[in-house]
Amino acid sequence: MGSPARIATLEITLRIAILAPPWIPIPPPAYGGIEQVVALQAAGLAERGHEVTLFAAKGSRVDGVEVVESQFALPEEIGLPEAEALHLSAIVGRCDGFDVVMDHSSPAGLAVSSLATPPLLHVVHGPIRSSLAAHYRAVCTLGRGVGLVAISSSQRRTAPFVPFAGVCHNALNLDAVPFQSKSDGYLAFLGRMSPEKGVAQAIQIARAAGRTLKIAAKCREAAEIEYFEREVAPHIGSDVIWLGELGEQAKYELLGGAAALVFPIDWDEPFGLVMIESMACGTPVLATARGAVPEVVVDRATGFVRRHPSELAPLVGQLDLIDRRECRAHVESQFSGPVMAARYEALAMNAVHTRAIRPRMTSMRGGLVTARVATTVGP
Repeated sequence: MGSPARIATLEITLRIAILAPPWIPIPPPAYGGIEQVVALQAAGLAERGHEVTLFAAKGSRVDGVEVVESQFALPEEIGLPEAEALHLSAIVGRCDGFDVVMDHSSPAGLAVSSLATPPLLHVVHGPIRSSLAAHYRAVCTLGRGVGLVAISSSQRRTAPFVPFAGVCHNALNLDAVPFQSKSDGYLAFLGRMSPEKGVAQAIQIARAAGRTLKIAAKCREAAEIEYFEREVAPHIGSDVIWLGELGEQAKYELLGGAAALVFPIDWDEPFGLVMIESMACGTPVLATARGAVPEVVVDRATGFVRRHPSELAPLVGQLDLIDRRECRAHVESQFSGPVMAARYEALAMNAVHTRAIRPRMTSMRGGLVTARVATTVGP
């Protein structure tokens, strides 16, 4: 993956358009992992000297970034394809003046965003099943200059015949995440209220270990509410505490005070932002070895990773062996905002360089040449 050293002598300023989903403002007021990443990506690329314009939902604000809010109201339900199509259709025609477009839409939304004229990097945030892999291959074949970005090597391996431009792990704004050197002893679950996230298994793990479990989760949609009432509500009591959906400050208080985040997922999670949120607070992770977990959590150093949830409960007694400072340092070195921004910058440069480039020198700044990159779009 890329490094700023690739442009050590020639400073190139790109005009970058970032397309965010229409569901939640950037940054998100509560739940919204993709929106957290988009906010950090936009701010990080702007800090690296690029001209960034963010097309996002109403109420979005990012310091140092031009934000163009959607002309449509926030959809009542996340994921409605009609709402996303309207949102993207109003944006695509406005992308012509940019050097590169970074797209965070859904796979269906990519069919619209791929119509943009500049090179387009589409970030794949979800799992890639066989039918979806065929969709991505078709769009990349038909589209002009469409590259896909995986958010983990695990995700990329699930679709070996899809033409990925590279891998960029998600990241955190560590300035906003407080570190806590000592836990209060309880276990924490944070995520969506759904079977694949493993909240029912988290309850079993906590009870087997004799620890209190505090649960915070998004629980708004009908399927989430039904799962909560069936699998979680009957267990709520003194040792299983339901907190609901938390804002950022309360979320980090929950994670920071925990002895561990319990993450017994039952699906191939493409990344798992909550794991790096937990480790940034100093809190180790107890997780099943699915999806990207083994490349995010360092077993025995920043948590424990095992094949089955039943193997995690006995390890609760060994959590004191994990250095909470090492958890934080791991996130700083691998999953910080500057690291992610540098990687996306490298991919953007590569995307632009694959098209016919005509650098136009515009000024000298600090002894370095500043160039405006112009692209010639082929047939």
